[in-house]
Amino acid sequence: MLAELLILFAMIVIVYLLFRVFKSVIYLIINSVLGLIILFVANLVLGLDIAYSWLVILICAIGGIIGAVIVIILQLLTGLF
Repeated sequence: MLAELLILFAMIVIVYLLFRVFKSVIYLIINSVLGLIILFVANLVLGLDIAYSWLVILICAIGGIIGAVIVIILQLLTGLF
């Protein structure tokens, strides 16, 4: 009886931890996709001519929305990208 209760408790903890991990991963994926969409729309609407290099895509994928805004600001101020 005690072994079954311990296994049930361990399964509840594992399910809870997996839920937390997947919730974080989904948030990161959505943020990355939104960052890339913002970069694409800014390129299309504002005509910034930002090249889609591996560095720009990496910044937007890791930084998400904030990364896209940083790339756009750097392009407007310095023409770096």
